[in-house]
Amino acid sequence: LGVPAPTVTPALYPISPYLAQQTDAVAVQHGRTSGEAEWALVILGDTIDDVLLTVACDHTDRNLEVHSVAWSKNAAPDVLGTGAWRLSEVADRLDEITLTAWADGVAIQTGTLGDLLAPHYWLDVLAGRGLFTRGTVLISGTISMHPGVNQFADTWKVEMADPATGNTLTCEYKTNLMPAPIG
Repeated sequence: LGVPAPTVTPALYPISPYLAQQTDAVAVQHGRTSGEAEWALVILGDTIDDVLLTVACDHTDRNLEVHSVAWSKNAAPDVLGTGAWRLSEVADRLDEITLTAWADGVAIQTGTLGDLLAPHYWLDVLAGRGLFTRGTVLISGTISMHPGVNQFADTWKVEMADPATGNTLTCEYKTNLMPAPIG
């Protein structure tokens, strides 16, 4: 896609708080936007027992991303699931929890949370930056795309599944093309 490499890895891109949304529709300016299967941490208090884990889809403007990943992350929402699990209740089996994404009903990503940096790694980063605070939402990186997929789609679904319990969390939305600007 021609995206510039980050200057350090792992990278962390702060976004405006209003962009972490639970929604079933995302307004887009053109057809070169797409989502990515991710997990999200939602901090409700001061301890690890106050951290929720949910499913997320990081919707990104790919045309803008070639100029600045940070800009592109602030041009579209991170869609969050409407359900969540306490991180402490699934911490012993995080690596087995699966993530799957569909674009227009076609599976484009399949993996596990074990394919990504662990939530506890990111909680340590947040604590080190003074950001382990109520209301903080952190979205993970994404798992690999299947080869040759068309990631530009009108509908998105991401599922996070716990094979130990059979429980699933989903976020699902459609994109709506905005009218052309005047002027």
